[in-house]
Amino acid sequence: MIWSLIVGAVIGVIAGAITNHGESMGWISNIFAGLIGSALGQWLLGSWGPSLAGMAIIPSIIGAVILVLIISAIFGAQTSR
Repeated sequence: MIWSLIVGAVIGVIAGAITNHGESMGWISNIFAGLIGSALGQWLLGSWGPSLAGMAIIPSIIGAVILVLIISAIFGAQTSR
């Protein structure tokens, strides 16, 4: 369980770095983005490539990037008003 949280946090950090939204996300947000993005990516793309803690790394990162972009579009639009 702890290993999954660590891997989820790393995936969230990578997704934040790719999308340039990593500075605005805290560790809890990174963990959620990594775990939920992992589920999203594996649901959309399947479980291929190397895996850690039961998460396929490449689809998980892609899913987390998609999730971060969607969330930042939703909440970014609300804060610019």
